[in-house]
Amino acid sequence: MLPGRGRNGRAASAARILGCRTAWTPVGDGEFFCPGCGGDRNYQRLTGRRRFTLLGMPVMPRGETGPVVECAACKTHFGTDVLDHPTTTRFSAMLRDAVHTIALAVLAAGGTCSRTALEAAACAVRAAGFDDCTEDQLGALVEALAADTGRVFGEPCGAGLAIELHEALDPLAPHLAPAGRESILLQGARIALADGPYTPAERDALATVGAALTICADDVTRLLVAARTPS
Repeated sequence: MLPGRGRNGRAASAARILGCRTAWTPVGDGEFFCPGCGGDRNYQRLTGRRRFTLLGMPVMPRGETGPVVECAACKTHFGTDVLDHPTTTRFSAMLRDAVHTIALAVLAAGGTCSRTALEAAACAVRAAGFDDCTEDQLGALVEALAADTGRVFGEPCGAGLAIELHEALDPLAPHLAPAGRESILLQGARIALADGPYTPAERDALATVGAALTICADDVTRLLVAARTPS
């Protein structure tokens, strides 16, 4: 048998004669986290029309395909569900806002806003991205929130505060690994412990944080005990 004339050779020859080509049309653009590049990139959202080709020329429509997301940098195509993942910039903002909200919730639950608790809270918030956060700013904000809502310091986590925590944490939780969710809860625990043992209101607030982060109640209890144990 001559080279190239076997089954594989005939298939390759047929593929050169008959084929399928997709013509892509841009229908939107934006910025996304590209799994291929591992960072934030621009993208185009594309829809396509497939056509049979004969000798490389389109001859017959074969239907629509897509939509897909094409990275402007690496040109890789992804399913549109890739847009559900926040960009690095957006993720950082979500994390920063989450830690800030938890700090305010724990401070309000603590009741006294002691200097040591404010220092621990400000340190956590600065580490999360609010570089210019100070103890005095946090204290004033907690007092302003209490005055605005009529909430008494040291009370258990009320419906309004629970809603605020869920609004800040619910969108973030699916994009965090279990260790990341636990780390955020532990930051709140360390703020609560900065001026002494947990109060019932602080435990209640931290339980709400754990629920919003989809950490089961048993693991919340375990983590709160671990935070209290000197390393």
